Amino acid sequence: MAEIEREAMEVDVVIVGAGPAGLSAAIRLKQLDEDLMVVVLEKGSEVGAHILSGAVLDPSGLDALIPDWKEKGAPLNVPVKKDNFYIFGEGGQMKIPNFLMPPLMNNHGNYIVSMGNVCRWMAEQAEALGVEVYPGMAASELVYDENGAVKGVVAGEFGKNPDGTPGDGYEPGMELLAKYTIISEGVRGSLAKELIAKYDLAKDSDVPKFGIGMKEIWEVNPENHNEGEVTHSLGWPLGFKNGGGSFLYHIENNQVYVGYIVDLNYKNPYLSPYQEFQRFKHHPRVKQVLEGGKRVAYGARAVTKGGFQSIPDTAFPGGVIAGCSAGLVNLPRIKGNHNAMHSGRQAAEAAYEAIKAGRSGDTLSEYDAALKSGPVGKDLKRVRNVAPLNARFGPAGGMALGGFDMWFQTLFGGFSLFGTLKHGKNDAQATEKADKHKPIDYPKPDGVLSFDRLTNVSFSNTNHEESQPCHLKLKDPSIPIDVNLPQFAEPAQRYCPAGVYEVVEGDNGPKFQINFQNCVHCKTCDIKDPSQNINWTVPQGGDGPNYPNM
Repeated sequence: MAEIEREAMEVDVVIVGAGPAGLSAAIRLKQLDEDLMVVVLEKGSEVGAHILSGAVLDPSGLDALIPDWKEKGAPLNVPVKKDNFYIFGEGGQMKIPNFLMPPLMNNHGNYIVSMGNVCRWMAEQAEALGVEVYPGMAASELVYDENGAVKGVVAGEFGKNPDGTPGDGYEPGMELLAKYTIISEGVRGSLAKELIAKYDLAKDSDVPKFGIGMKEIWEVNPENHNEGEVTHSLGWPLGFKNGGGSFLYHIENNQVYVGYIVDLNYKNPYLSPYQEFQRFKHHPRVKQVLEGGKRVAYGARAVTKGGFQSIPDTAFPGGVIAGCSAGLVNLPRIKGNHNAMHSGRQAAEAAYEAIKAGRSGDTLSEYDAALKSGPVGKDLKRVRNVAPLNARFGPAGGMALGGFDMWFQTLFGGFSLFGTLKHGKNDAQATEKADKHKPIDYPKPDGVLSFDRLTNVSFSNTNHEESQPCHLKLKDPSIPIDVNLPQFAEPAQRYCPAGVYEVVEGDNGPKFQINFQNCVHCKTCDIKDPSQNINWTVPQGGDGPNYPNM
């Protein structure tokens, strides 16, 4: 195929992803120099369309970026008023007293928010400063210069045929060329993944670790609602062999955010994170909140949980990686948005100083150093052993030892008796062969509290133009049926929270079917496939979920 000719546009900084990290970077760059040309590319149909988070927001990142955010009308309207933590059994629960929890776990001063709406507000602030924000523009390729440094991205390619060839209405997109490129695509970003491999950025870090987070928004009866209440739990239904836990956040307007996170290092290939989430809602403590209400939205997204030791080098020739693309979630706090904002601000400051000094296209190593020694590094370093302890000793033992470690570090200036523990296997390698496990008999959804996947996916408002190439690429099309099915009972049928993958019977035996139209962009397949055979790439811009208030 002939080389595609594209128009090029030169800017000072191009930012991929209009999440909290990317928008913080854009705002900070314009705060430092209003004459800089800053462009933000967002693959969602609008800013916030692909944002899914719990979310209880620690406002420290916003405080540092926009100190007068209250006066400017930031949608942080529900301060946390009550903090609960439970261990669930099938029919009851045990409350953990708040005084036993390490101080860093306290949610006093935090806010229950829709991060989608926070990002929409941040985009307004950015545009008021002169940032150009382009939603519906997926950055599909990196552009490299003759020395191998990143000099920008390709964005806005539309109209390919299913086989990848240009269709009748093909638009080749544009090259946005920049002095520096900031990659802030969120968890398991496709460009970040390419950069980490190309420049061997993870050579000195531990393996990345992930969970899959699923969330529904419910409108509940007023008598079941307690605005500002935050509840977390672990235990049933996952039990104490598999890591994960839940959240119930009471936001305004009689709405409750209901969520469940399953650590993706689970061993049993028959486990279905989605089914565990649906089962969880039948716990008496949860049921009493939701009963008589209705679900109004659903979505899912991978969550980083590797912590401090899993952060790769975040600076590469020509740019940096920011936010959850670098893995900045504080696992026990279930919070990463504040760290995303800090990282975006620090990325902007490093790029600004370099541009001011007449530099471009080099490695901003000062950003990587600032990230790991500043607020983000300090936040993550003191919880660095929680995930490895959970993996070794299970949720109960991990909670006890992790709590001890966090208390010890609090009392002794960050010193840990454990040092820095290693994670061991990545999440794909953690999956064991099917013959070591028994299938799990999940109850059928009742259509009142629990729902089948395809019905729930309709509440994510997801849509993909069916004439485009499938964005879920198999490195070897034979592996799902020849390897994963006999060895692992093809777990893609169960780990995907949107029903994208099916094994269907054809004339010549079983066939692996990819319903890419259902994809909610969670990236679980890219992480958990035991053969590491699925590569998640961006579909054309604007496609995917359209989350209203996630």
